[in-house]
Amino acid sequence: MIKENQRLLNHINLATDILILFLSFPIGFWIRFAFFPGIITIGLSTYTAMGAVYTAIQLFVFAALGMYQSYRQTPLRVELQRLFESVALVVALLLGTLYVGWGVHFSRGALAIIFAMILGLLSVKRFLLRRALRFARQKGYNQKHIVLVGNGHLAAKYLNEIRKDAELGYTVIGYVSLKEDKTKNGLTWLGSFEQLEDVLEGHHPDEVISAVELKDFGRTPGIIEACESAGIKLSIIPFYADYMPSNPQFDTLNGIPLLNIRRIPLDNYANAFLKRTMDIVGSVILLVVTSPIMLFCAIGVKLSSPGPVIFKQQRVGRNKQLFYIYKFRSMRINDSEDTAWSTNEDSRRTKFGTFMRKLSLDEFPQFWNVLKGDMSLVGPRPEIPHYVDQFKKEVPLYMVKHQVRPGITGWAQIHGFRGDTSIQGRIEHDIYYIENWSIWLDIQILFSTVFKGKFVNDER
Repeated sequence: MIKENQRLLNHINLATDILILFLSFPIGFWIRFAFFPGIITIGLSTYTAMGAVYTAIQLFVFAALGMYQSYRQTPLRVELQRLFESVALVVALLLGTLYVGWGVHFSRGALAIIFAMILGLLSVKRFLLRRALRFARQKGYNQKHIVLVGNGHLAAKYLNEIRKDAELGYTVIGYVSLKEDKTKNGLTWLGSFEQLEDVLEGHHPDEVISAVELKDFGRTPGIIEACESAGIKLSIIPFYADYMPSNPQFDTLNGIPLLNIRRIPLDNYANAFLKRTMDIVGSVILLVVTSPIMLFCAIGVKLSSPGPVIFKQQRVGRNKQLFYIYKFRSMRINDSEDTAWSTNEDSRRTKFGTFMRKLSLDEFPQFWNVLKGDMSLVGPRPEIPHYVDQFKKEVPLYMVKHQVRPGITGWAQIHGFRGDTSIQGRIEHDIYYIENWSIWLDIQILFSTVFKGKFVNDER
């Protein structure tokens, strides 16, 4: 089944990587000196020899970092990030050895062309390979065949996820449970828990997914034993999965595994420093660049209706600390600005305010909030205390968002959760961002915000 296909794909992936890595050196050498003539101090044979050494080291690092494992469930951005990090690591080691250890001086232009080719071609190849595999999976090829153990809400949740994304290429053969349930979405009942080993021997699935509920948790040792006896990979969805992070981390205490229920990358000092540095530099640049626009908005607000230019409102920030958020006032002064939810058709809004909100110009003063440290360029949107008190009782995990600085834009906003939209959906996206933060994710969100026009519009 998938095992044979995966081996073939791995061989193709490895072979194309070898070609790209090795051939980039002679081709890069030719491009450098054919199009930009200069004195050749080191010949083609030396570049080719270095290409062979580099290829061997780079392939070893790729393998060590899991670059040749299945990326079926991994986003492309994560794969490309690992690709960039591994190439950068080997390039740094190789150049350091050449210049410091051996004193060999290659053409800087040639090396720049070579490594740009390597990164570019490997990235494009992986993108095209994913597109080809997704197309094949949509057509029913390259499927991973699954036996599902359990028939409760966890099993239903798993089924829903793989069915709504056919490009993942998962096919559920059927399910195993205490007894047949004919309401289970047309799945075939394969047998009871006690028959699992026979089911596996008869169907030879690629993987077993155990999604048993708490009441059946005592059957887990038998499920593990059956899978190990049949030599089939087992993945377990814990009955407490609804409370787990998307990327669980484990510690150990004298051999006892300890699950960290909430891992936040920004708790790491280096990550926090990097993000704060980007916030400071970015907010200073944006304050300078947008100052003419802000002057125009200030004049427009002042002329549109009586009242202050800046709308100042209390919000709940990191660690539940209160702060004042700043915006250009887009509404007439009213008594419900701290409790009433703004909608797309709001009678309180001025004509100039509607214009600003359409272009998200009213959000620009928040660059000052970022510079002060109350907010970040990217993060969960901050809410006013009135709604925090309400939502923390109604929405599961709502308060998790307050473990990081709030942002001007965020993962939820670029996915359409802005203004009067689902709070549950917004929180799910906020938690994903918090648990999967990286500087590359922040850059992706900022680019999506600018080029897709998905700024926030959530004034209360």
